[in-house]
Amino acid sequence: MPGPRPAHSGRAMGIPAVVAAGNRGAAKAVRGQNKVFLEVGGLPLVAHVVLALQDVAEVSSVSIVGDAERLGDLFAQPELRARLSKPLRVFEQFANLYENAWESYRRLLPGAGPAGRDPASVEDEESSVLYVSGDIPFATAHEITDFVHRVREADCDYALGLVPRESMADFRPVAPGQPGIEMASFNLREGRFRQSNLHLAKPARIGNRHYIEQLYRHRHQKELGQIATLAWRLFTTERGGFAVVWYYGLMHLAGFCDRRRWFRIADWVRRRIPMARIEKGCGSLLRTRFRFVVTEVGGAAIDIDTEEDYEAANARFAEWRAAQEERAGALAAEAGTGRDAPLVGTGRDAPLVGTGRDAPLVGTGRDAPRDDGDGS
Repeated sequence: MPGPRPAHSGRAMGIPAVVAAGNRGAAKAVRGQNKVFLEVGGLPLVAHVVLALQDVAEVSSVSIVGDAERLGDLFAQPELRARLSKPLRVFEQFANLYENAWESYRRLLPGAGPAGRDPASVEDEESSVLYVSGDIPFATAHEITDFVHRVREADCDYALGLVPRESMADFRPVAPGQPGIEMASFNLREGRFRQSNLHLAKPARIGNRHYIEQLYRHRHQKELGQIATLAWRLFTTERGGFAVVWYYGLMHLAGFCDRRRWFRIADWVRRRIPMARIEKGCGSLLRTRFRFVVTEVGGAAIDIDTEEDYEAANARFAEWRAAQEERAGALAAEAGTGRDAPLVGTGRDAPLVGTGRDAPLVGTGRDAPRDDGDGS
C-alpha cells in the first residue's frame, strides 16, 4: 500500500519525460513497421516529439522506450544530437505499454541501476513521470507546458489530458475526399473530447496499473466484443463495479451514436455522463486519485494510427504544424504567459544519448565520455 503523503507532495520542477515508442502489445504497425520511425516533415515521428520536449522547461530529462538499437542510431545522428538540450536515455521495450511505463519509472528512480528498482520510500512514491506518445508530431512545447501546469493545480496522482473536439478542427478534411484526420471522441456532459496522449502520473500511487493497458486497447471505442468482456470483468471483480460498467457503457453508446452522426441521440446520452463521475470511476478502477485535465491546443491529440492518418499528415504537415504553433502562441498571449517557445531545441551542446544511467554512446559500439554541455 502507498505510504503516507508528505505535507508538500510532489516535486515542483524537474519532471522526467518518457516517450512511448514501442511496437509490442496494443501498438499498431503502419506500413508494416513501427510507426514512430515513419517520416513526416523530414523527421521521424518520434524525433518531432523528442524535440518538442526540449523546450518544455518543466521537463528535466527525456527517455524513450522502444527498439533501443534503432532509436539509439537515430538520435546519435549529428543533426539530431545538435538539437538536444536535455539528457536523453533509451530503454529497450518490454512486452506491452504497461510494462514500458512501469519499468521505465523503475529505472528513473534515484540510485536505480540498469535493471531498475522498486519504489522504497514516500519520496519514490511521490515521483512523477510525464508519459508522451511517440507518434504525435503536431504536439507543441506550449501545449505540454500548459498540461503540466494544469495538472499541478489539479492535485492528483494520475492526470490524463483531454482536448475539446473544436480544438482539432484544423485537422479535418477541407472537403470530401481531401486529406484529413478525424478522431473518435469521448462524449461527456461538458462536451466532446479527444484524449491528448499526455499523461502525468505518480506510477507507484496507481494501485491497479495493469488496467491501463486494457483501457488503452479500447481507446478507439470500436472493438465491441472485447469492450463487453472488459466491462464484465470490471463488474464482477472491482469495487463499485456496477457504476463503473454503467458509465463505461454509456460512454461507448454515446461514441457509437456520435460516429454514425446520430447527434441528437449522442447528445441525449452524453448529458447523463458528467466528467466528474467518470473521473471518480477511473479513480476507483485504478485505485488512485485520477483527474482529466483539459487543454486547448489540439496537436497532442493527433496520433498517427493508420496509413490514412500518415498520408494526411504528410500531405498537410506544414499547414497543420504552422496552425498549431499559431494557436499555441495566441493562447499563450491570451493567458499572459508571454511564452512563445520555438518548436525545436536551443542548439546547445547535447548530452550523452544512452541506454542506461552510465551508458556508452548508442550506435558507436564504443564507450564514450559524457559531454560537458548544459544538459549533461
